Amino acid sequence: MKERIVSVDIFRGLTIALMILVNTPGTWEAVYPPLRHADWHGYTPTDLVFPFFLFIVGTSIVFAYKNKQPGPAVYRKIVVRTLKLIGLGLFLGAFKVEPPFILPFEEIRFPGVLQRIGVVFFAASLLYLNFNWKVLLGIATTILLGYWIWMGFIPLEGQAPTFERAANNWANYIDLNVLGTHMYKPDYDPEGLLSTLPSIVSALLGVFTGLLLVSDRAEKTRTMVLIGVGMLVLGYLWDLVFPINKALWTSSFVLVTAGWANLVLALIYYLTDVRGLRFGSIFKYAGANAITVYFLSSFITNIFYQKKNEAGVSIHEQLFNTLYIHQGMSPEFSSLLYGLSVTGFYLLLGWWMYRKKIFIKV
Repeated sequence: MKERIVSVDIFRGLTIALMILVNTPGTWEAVYPPLRHADWHGYTPTDLVFPFFLFIVGTSIVFAYKNKQPGPAVYRKIVVRTLKLIGLGLFLGAFKVEPPFILPFEEIRFPGVLQRIGVVFFAASLLYLNFNWKVLLGIATTILLGYWIWMGFIPLEGQAPTFERAANNWANYIDLNVLGTHMYKPDYDPEGLLSTLPSIVSALLGVFTGLLLVSDRAEKTRTMVLIGVGMLVLGYLWDLVFPINKALWTSSFVLVTAGWANLVLALIYYLTDVRGLRFGSIFKYAGANAITVYFLSSFITNIFYQKKNEAGVSIHEQLFNTLYIHQGMSPEFSSLLYGLSVTGFYLLLGWWMYRKKIFIKV
């Protein structure tokens, strides 16, 4: 396909914008329910954001490597990019604003969003380069079924396993025993070790959509819609025995989120690439430097939360309390306005970088 598929760039940038929005409310004490993660089982719109990004990582792999042959040079680039992503994630987890600028070792969180993106990119890229779609489908199916069997049927230290947030949950058990104090919560991590396996499938499902987009097949929009609806049906059926859960990245969660990703991308694809409507360019600009924009937003937010004045008030609190707290506005609305302002700033940064032809490849 000679022309660039605009919808993929818009989808990527939109996902980055949503990631920033849900990560930077004015206050975590006042957030509208759709902008919160589900407490455990189930999902909210916020829970769609990260799997959407992994999905588009898979789709982008097809565009990046469709004319590449497996070999040392290609593998070297994949490894380097993987290590950059993991390194940036570890830096965010270890950084503190005061000297010596690094947290005590036992307080550093090892997993994270960028670390998972790196691992998923590495695995999905190698699989795409070495296997055809039929083998990839078999691998994806095996991982999802195997994860369900592991999580739901293999006894753990003499106890029946559980999908609840408990000691006899396999994902939590492995994270606690391998990572120890280096986790998001004392008993689990949403980007933990075992749950990374099904997250690879989120990218592989994006690979399948990428293969569709670069093919000569007609009715691509209709096919994406059918695939999306099919995944939603399968995911909700699986939810009856393996609950939809982002923290565990359950197999049902993989299918449901990939289903929604196909439907959203199908809509954007139809409007932009089929009908030729021009909209969403601001997201396309941010998508061109997606990882850079996300990293900067996370790093600066980290500084704003940590840096405090003599009264112990952080930069974040000062900005929010001074500019966004007004009589007659609900705390939730004020909090949302702050998040939208931050998101708008980074979208404008993405636009500026695009206009200046600054493209930082991570």
